[in-house]
Amino acid sequence: MRAAPTILHLDMDAFFAAAEQAAKPSLRGKPVVVGGLGPRGVVATASYEARRFGVHSAMPMAQARRLAPNAAYLVPRFSLYRSVSDQVMALLARLSPLVEPLSLDEAFVDLEAGGAAYDSATAREAGERLRRDILGTTGLTGSVGLAGSKMLAKIASEEAKPDGLVLIEPGTERELLGPKSVRVLPGVGPATGEHLRRAGMTTVADLAEAGEDELVRLLGRAHGAALARMALGHDDRPVVAERDAKSVSVEDTFDTDLHDRVRIRIEVERLADRCVERLRASGHSGRTIVLKVRRYDFSTLTRSETLRGPTDAPAVVREAAARLLEAVDTTGGVRLLGVGVSGLADYTQEDLFAQAADEREPAEGASAQAVEEGLTAEPEAAAAPAERHWPAGRDVRHAVYGPGWVQGSGVGRVTVRFEEPGSPPGRVRTFLVDDPDLEPSDPLPLVPPAG
Repeated sequence: MRAAPTILHLDMDAFFAAAEQAAKPSLRGKPVVVGGLGPRGVVATASYEARRFGVHSAMPMAQARRLAPNAAYLVPRFSLYRSVSDQVMALLARLSPLVEPLSLDEAFVDLEAGGAAYDSATAREAGERLRRDILGTTGLTGSVGLAGSKMLAKIASEEAKPDGLVLIEPGTERELLGPKSVRVLPGVGPATGEHLRRAGMTTVADLAEAGEDELVRLLGRAHGAALARMALGHDDRPVVAERDAKSVSVEDTFDTDLHDRVRIRIEVERLADRCVERLRASGHSGRTIVLKVRRYDFSTLTRSETLRGPTDAPAVVREAAARLLEAVDTTGGVRLLGVGVSGLADYTQEDLFAQAADEREPAEGASAQAVEEGLTAEPEAAAAPAERHWPAGRDVRHAVYGPGWVQGSGVGRVTVRFEEPGSPPGRVRTFLVDDPDLEPSDPLPLVPPAG
């Protein structure tokens, strides 16, 4: 534990939804929900306007629609979020060489290591300056927590939401933590919280009073001892600049169960290609290919195959995933598929067979576009033109009207609102889904507020 609150935790406010509101002037101040839009989709982020209706992250999208039927429901645009995240992380790097990213919108910073702060006054100054810089650079807001440990800094940033700063003075930890729910402590999820409740412990003060021996008896040596320390405000975990990834994976939940083996294989190969994209973006290769299959009855199977050396070749990962699929019974239907790579390394063992396979055509019976978009279910239908899909929130550009975003689509038509970051709310127009003048486009950069 430090004698000064020089560990900073930043958490961007409703990040995905806030980025969408900044990019789409007509949605500012209105409820926005970002996530999977299908029947089995879940909420990734809800704006604060949507949270007033009870919508929250990880909620089934169908439930969110019932709670907030008039909200804007949008697909995630990760290329935009990554771009904004890169800007935010660059600002954090100015404060210290020790920045520990937890996700696109969350990170710890060791202010002392960078000389940015050494006491409460300088820590608060650094935190407020960071919030101003984030707003000026991205147009978005972030909440900052400052404390002498990572655990308390994260608790402080949660109390600071939205768009605030909370500093916990060293020495006040037990007083602050005592009345809080046990769920505020890292590692206390619903199951552990319920177990503690049955034992009569609902607050952090209850844990501190129970002591280490009782918590070890209830939860086991490692978990009980760690929880006893945290209940007293003790947390000596350092800020770690490099968080080594142990695996890279992608998965999709389907709106309706998949039954056709050809379609299932195409989806597995598509997921394998996406997984390799992430693998390469992280600068890694891997030796173990993992296939995840959740069946119609919610039973989940995991199969893996370890290669003779690390690879980042798409064909090698595709073929390994396909081999694993052959050993899985998909009778009855498949709800979810996932492909991952573990056993990561920062080099690749060259594989001539993989290079040759990369030069081959896409999966037999499917066009390259169909494999990429997951649209082809039957080999004989591969050559048939597929109707273009326009998910709500997608960026588009019209040859006449310029940039905009999809507000909705159906019955062969797509409705687009033509506006961009920094413009006034735009006009809405409707087109046929196959209008040749309408094309998907990349997200435009966010425009910080003037002044």
